[in-house]
Amino acid sequence: MTSSTHQHLTLLKKSTKAISTTDGKCIDVFELQLNSASEAALKVWAKHFRAQYCLDDELDNLREGSGKSRRDFLLESVFPSATTRLGPAVRSGDFVEILVSDVLETQYGYWVPRTRHSGKMVRDESPRGSDILGFKLVSDADGEWSSNDILIVCEAKGQLSGKLPKARLQDAVDDSVRDALRKSESLIAAKRRLLQLDRLVDAKRVARFQDPLARPHIEHAGAAATFCSSLFDEALIQATDCSQHPNHQGIMLVVIHAPTLMKFVHSLYERAADEA
Repeated sequence: MTSSTHQHLTLLKKSTKAISTTDGKCIDVFELQLNSASEAALKVWAKHFRAQYCLDDELDNLREGSGKSRRDFLLESVFPSATTRLGPAVRSGDFVEILVSDVLETQYGYWVPRTRHSGKMVRDESPRGSDILGFKLVSDADGEWSSNDILIVCEAKGQLSGKLPKARLQDAVDDSVRDALRKSESLIAAKRRLLQLDRLVDAKRVARFQDPLARPHIEHAGAAATFCSSLFDEALIQATDCSQHPNHQGIMLVVIHAPTLMKFVHSLYERAADEA
């Protein structure tokens, strides 16, 4: 279901062609049809994207004393740089994580806390821990929980530029294996950030999943890869092997591709700053 803040995902079209990994796991493939994006959709997307780093009603207080305009403050102090050695790669990684979070919410019905990028201390570094936490709760009533509540921990990789396609879905699967060790710390980090933002109800949602022995729940793994369409190689994607993953039965695989994607990412950061 696409909300008003996710209008850009009306551009997302799921492939009707079924593809699978070597061990028979189904892969959902989406194309992001950027060429069909309206000006209105891009404006909503830019506002939503900017909010992952900084809410608009916080921006003036944050930039106070810097002597910078809203635009310059975002581009020079908040968003990953377009020109430094590490900045473009961090831009790519952040964009992929935010896009996959959007897809988890709109296409699969998860709630994603959205704390990862607003809590960054260094703009040209990627936050540590699991890339994305997603939650489904049978009931949102305070103190209620169900053994059918679901936690998904998702690894997101991207290849938005380059000449030769890489096995980024396999990379996501392989890195997902480590999420069992990072999950507890990632939950604590999300909860801490939610408490700092005074989002107490959301913090309780996260807390529900911190003690699986006392409050059992379903755990899924996710592995997602996002490509520039020129690097989308179906054969290489199908060569992915999940057979050694500890949550083999509960792993979800997603691939997204779009044309001239890194060029679009830079333009989205510019628009997000220009329209602040």
